[in-house]
Amino acid sequence: MNIKMLIYILGKVLLIEGMLMLLPAVCGLFYSENQVIVYFILAAVYMGAGYLISLKKPGNMTIFIKDGCVATALSWLVLSICGCIPFIITKEIPSFTDAMFETASGFSTTGASILTNVEAMSHTSLMWRSLTHWIGGMGVLVFLLAVVPMTGGSNMNLMRAESPGPSVGKIVPKVRSTAKMLYLIYLVMTVAEIIILFVCGMPFFDSVCSAFGTAGTGGFGVRNDSFASYAPHIQWIVAVFMILFGVNFNFYYYFVTKQVNKAFKMSEIKVYLAVVAIVTGIICFSVRGLYGSFGEAIRHAFFQVSTIITTTGFATTDFDLWPSVAKFLLLGLMILGACASSTGGGIKVSRFQIMFKTIKREINTYIHPRTVKQIQVDGKKVDTDVEHSVALYFFIYLLVFTTSMFIVSFEGHDLVTIFSSVAATLNNIGPGLSLVGPTQNYSFFSDLSKWVFIFDMLAGRLELLPIIVFLNPSTYKGIVKKAASKIPG
Repeated sequence: MNIKMLIYILGKVLLIEGMLMLLPAVCGLFYSENQVIVYFILAAVYMGAGYLISLKKPGNMTIFIKDGCVATALSWLVLSICGCIPFIITKEIPSFTDAMFETASGFSTTGASILTNVEAMSHTSLMWRSLTHWIGGMGVLVFLLAVVPMTGGSNMNLMRAESPGPSVGKIVPKVRSTAKMLYLIYLVMTVAEIIILFVCGMPFFDSVCSAFGTAGTGGFGVRNDSFASYAPHIQWIVAVFMILFGVNFNFYYYFVTKQVNKAFKMSEIKVYLAVVAIVTGIICFSVRGLYGSFGEAIRHAFFQVSTIITTTGFATTDFDLWPSVAKFLLLGLMILGACASSTGGGIKVSRFQIMFKTIKREINTYIHPRTVKQIQVDGKKVDTDVEHSVALYFFIYLLVFTTSMFIVSFEGHDLVTIFSSVAATLNNIGPGLSLVGPTQNYSFFSDLSKWVFIFDMLAGRLELLPIIVFLNPSTYKGIVKKAASKIPG
């Protein structure tokens, strides 16, 4: 394992986090809040420490897939731990467990919260809280790849460990250029949403925080009722942007480079949009009697479908009061998730596509034993390795899901609360059903359960394997042996 390279990456990550912490600090200056001092000091400390740690560039810049998983897991832990410190120092979230929960929820773009009164927080901390969504949406290591050149396949190994989906492909010849292109698209879409929301009547501070939450498909709001008190046209705008950020970002690259044919051949996006349309229609039909007009019913149905399938977590209504069929469909969307290579969470549409095609092929093999057929997606053959990785992902997902439910169940809450809380954190959604519904929060859980949820949130955002590799003792056998050989006697 390339230890020097790992330390170098962590230093750069800390440097980036310190730089980003300047934004809420400037926000605090504008609102003349005392919390600004804490953020400026921490920004300086993080930037200084990050600079010193990464001052000496390693001679060997190569990092392989195992190292990439460890670097990714460690980077997100450093982000979360350092990111929660301002909440503790300002005493806005005095408990370390609660502060860690809130920050991990932010960076993992989950949006689950332990706060009972969001509006009581300072603008400074609300801005940092929302900014964690934007940072985590595209991934801090993707940003790092855009600015730090690496060799020996290191770029792809880091991107593969952090990016969502069954596989990572290059949309331009160099991975570094891919990272730059992804962040440019991400930034332009975020700025566009901020401008549109502000022009349409949303306060500027709310527009920025809402756009950060939408872009990262996170869900932290600045109001206690999330989006319920905003005007209907604002809700429609945010719902549309949530859908847009749940789309595979390769689509946007093909579109802006005028490769329209490639863009519209992406079957994953077609399935994704079809699911949104069908489920919105069914839910609208089932809840039409709860609202004063058809327009209101379809608005709430579309918003909640958008926020759940993209794993954003905003809410315009208490969908926990909806009929069982509507809640069942929303639970299904929690697990399904958005497209691969988007900022959304969940298992991803592409994985379900591959799994269903695999099942269909196996059934056909039983019927026609001599038939040999390879799975194809968008006219391209799916490698056997990708098939195996998808099957492995489903198995690990079920293992983590059931283990988390087992641990949380000792608290004695109802099954719907336990199931939906695990589903909401592992799939990076935020609100669930029953005691963790859209009008509730996670503050009543024990510290043990909160740490289970923290693990689930980070594991879900990093697609499980990087965290599993990071926690596997065999990952460090080489380091232990090397250290042991240096001990005299």
